[in-house]
Amino acid sequence: MANHKSAIKAHAQGLKRREHNKQLKSRMRHALTAARSAIAAGDTEKANIVVRTTVSLIDNLAGKGIIHHNAAARHKSRLSRRLRNAAASAA
Repeated sequence: MANHKSAIKAHAQGLKRREHNKQLKSRMRHALTAARSAIAAGDTEKANIVVRTTVSLIDNLAGKGIIHHNAAARHKSRLSRRLRNAAASAA
C-alpha cells in the first residue's frame, strides 16, 4: 500500500477512473449488441440510426483513450460491413 499522501490520492483516483472506464466500455458493448440486433431485425432505417449513435460513442471513447484507436476502427468497420450486407440483401 502507498505511504505518501500523494500516492494514496493517485491510487484512489485510479480506482475511480477504472470504475468509470468499465462503465463506459460496458455501455459500448451494449450499444454494439443493440446495433447488431437492429441490423438483424432488418429495419434498415432504424439500424442506420442505431449504428450512427454507436459509431459516435465508439469515436468518443477512442478520443478519450478508453479504447485503442485501432479497436475503435475495427468495431466501426465490422458494424458498417454488417449494415452494408444487410442493406444489400434486403434490396
